[in-house]
Amino acid sequence: METFLLVAIVVVALAYFLFFRRGLAPRDQRGPGGDRAEPRARPTRSGAPASTRAPSPPEAALEESDVVEDPASVRAGARPAAPAAPSSDAAGRGRVSEPAPRSVRGSDVQALRRGLARSRETGGVFGRLKALLGGERQIDAGLAQEIEEVLLSSDVGSSTTQTLLARLREGLDKGELSNPDAVWRALRQEAVQMLSVSDRGNARDNGGIDLRHSPTVVLFVGVNGAGKTTTIGKLATQLQAAGKKCVLAAGDTFRAAAVQQLVIWGKRVGCEVVHGKDGADPASVLFEAITKARELGADVVLADTAGRLHTKANLMNEMQKIARSATKALSGAPHETFLVIDSTNGQNALAQAREFKEALDITGIILTKLDGTAKGGVVLGISDSLRVPVRFVGMGEGPDDLHPFIPQRFVDALLGDEQAS
Repeated sequence: METFLLVAIVVVALAYFLFFRRGLAPRDQRGPGGDRAEPRARPTRSGAPASTRAPSPPEAALEESDVVEDPASVRAGARPAAPAAPSSDAAGRGRVSEPAPRSVRGSDVQALRRGLARSRETGGVFGRLKALLGGERQIDAGLAQEIEEVLLSSDVGSSTTQTLLARLREGLDKGELSNPDAVWRALRQEAVQMLSVSDRGNARDNGGIDLRHSPTVVLFVGVNGAGKTTTIGKLATQLQAAGKKCVLAAGDTFRAAAVQQLVIWGKRVGCEVVHGKDGADPASVLFEAITKARELGADVVLADTAGRLHTKANLMNEMQKIARSATKALSGAPHETFLVIDSTNGQNALAQAREFKEALDITGIILTKLDGTAKGGVVLGISDSLRVPVRFVGMGEGPDDLHPFIPQRFVDALLGDEQAS
């Protein structure tokens, strides 16, 4: 009897254990349907929970960033922006999304205005004109002569000055310019018309470069010290940020520092840089760069060249050889030939531009160091005399200090009041 009771107790206890165990499980270990949840991962020795599954390839790819930081942003301490997600065209091929729109006109004008600060000071072209037309100035025939003196001393040039004054004199004779505000408007209108040199229409829509070709080959020429290499680095930074793939050609093979400088820019921006040995033939470097760009599917080739004295015929002839080499590598190249001019050289810059234009098919001008001169009127003289469009203006050391040239905004910045946008 005692044995039977002992067996019965064991059976009841076992049944209780088997049938009611799930009901006694802690709440945080049960799933939504009352089932037990998956066991928690045991902590590793480092204290972090061990992963229960391997990360999928996309997640693993996100662990490291391939974004190249813009050198200007790094110096400013800003975080690099995430790359735009590529979209696809009708054929399913990947293409880079359109870049974000540029800042509003007012912001652009203010940025240009800061760069033209010296030209807008008392001794600059704007400051002197403002002093001339300020106060209770009486508008008379003698005003034109005084304006002429200001423009000539601001390196606008004799021919360009006479073109500007022709409209003013006409308006003064007819009594149309009866007050200083009317004179200002006439000056700005004539300046915009003078700077609006008609050329390839698409160039303006692409930030100063005609990008209809693939790759678009851009040749940079100019005298020593004009700022060609630095300008290429700035432009490459902007193009890469806009989703364009660039290849840099270090064609200034006679100055070792120029090659090293371009290589550094290439590493910062994430561009392929093609260069040869010291003293290598620059024409062969450009040929190789164009070939490399076609292999990589690059959008733009930016080609540096050695500084040429515009008075040396043999050096200018070698520049023509470089251009012919580009044509051999790619029919129609170079598609753009930009003459880089140091704005602080004044009228000497105009003489340089004339010589280069005679030797090469110059499609655009880049004016550098405008922040370093009070004679910003040199832009008017160069554009009017050569009838070649200004494409970019440089006003500082950072990539954002290279501005696409838009005549109306430039004139607003140079000759406009502070309140005007």
